[in-house]
Amino acid sequence: MKHNYHKLSEEIQERIKDNLEHHRLSPYRCEDEQIIRRDPNRDVASLWRPAFQRDIDKIIHIPYYSRYADKTQVFSFYNNDDISRRALHVQLVSNIARNIGRILGLNLDLIEAIALGHDIGHTPFGHAGERYLNSVMLEKTGKYFNHNVQSARVLDQIFHRNISLQVLDGVLCHNGEFEQKEYRPNLNKDFNVFDKEVEECTNCGGSAIKKLVPMTLEGCVVRISDMIAYIGKDRQDALTAKIISKDTEFTNQSIGEKNAEIINNLSVDVMENSYGKDYILLSDEAYNDLKIAKKENYEKIYLNEDANKEYDKFIKPMFEKVYDKLYEQVISGDTNSIIYRHHINYVNGYNFDKNDPPYEVYDKHQIVADYMASMTDDYFIALYDELFPGNTVNIKYKTYF
Repeated sequence: MKHNYHKLSEEIQERIKDNLEHHRLSPYRCEDEQIIRRDPNRDVASLWRPAFQRDIDKIIHIPYYSRYADKTQVFSFYNNDDISRRALHVQLVSNIARNIGRILGLNLDLIEAIALGHDIGHTPFGHAGERYLNSVMLEKTGKYFNHNVQSARVLDQIFHRNISLQVLDGVLCHNGEFEQKEYRPNLNKDFNVFDKEVEECTNCGGSAIKKLVPMTLEGCVVRISDMIAYIGKDRQDALTAKIISKDTEFTNQSIGEKNAEIINNLSVDVMENSYGKDYILLSDEAYNDLKIAKKENYEKIYLNEDANKEYDKFIKPMFEKVYDKLYEQVISGDTNSIIYRHHINYVNGYNFDKNDPPYEVYDKHQIVADYMASMTDDYFIALYDELFPGNTVNIKYKTYF
């Protein structure tokens, strides 16, 4: 089998070698000293815990972080440990983004913090779960649910950890469904701008999200790395899940067909075209190929009938019933109900600052959405069985054998 791995040009390689040898970093990187927090008097950087490293520590110790391990990336209903879960995806994004960032001379701590936090608000059952929760929220409240907005909410509003603006902005602006050829950071942001962007995304959905641009080059790198991480890996997983076969044909694009080729070639293209610049750029060829690759993934994988038949049949009506039941509980104020014991009290227990407002002051629909988005796939199924005893849904999982 012939492989297709691109290399950096000799000119760029020499420039990189010289800058690495002399420890030169990008003049356009976000320096630790530029960090912005809601409370600047807390979380002061130290020699052993630099500014954005503190955000990394905060994110991986937020209780929802461990839930990545049992959340669908693309394929649900498979008992197969070789199929990616969301925990692996965020690691892949971090790895790819840090590799690109290292070559470009950017702030690797900031990159890692954004990458590890970018999907922490994602629903169970991947984008199908996101669609169902968005549909219910729109019907009940007229507001949109999107996982990038929810991820920023988890880090900023549900758990009050004083995460930096740069990280929150990168998380909010990461959405990999909206590819661009060029990413020019919007440098003039503060928390007022951030809060307004969150509100616009909540009220307008995708029309507002597609306009978002990160405030840092680091955030731009994570955004493109999100796409680099999933295009080929989803094909790999689809083959493992037998959604596609080895004979499934993808267009012979210059970026390659296989996961390793796509990661290498898109990363090289970003490095080649962005090195020394104050923006992130893809070549025309790579950008067009990326769009084609995404289109073909939708046609052959994401919209594949075998991959989706369980979702609309079972999960969609379950989402609607669970939402309504949980909303009844939170409206009742019954502190012995599941949403109080397993969610409201849980969140309050992790917010240890006495100045933090009690979590239950939030809009009750938002509390329900927060709870449902936080669930893993298995937790959601178990909760459904608990809320509706005797109403068990017979979802068939595909086994190893």
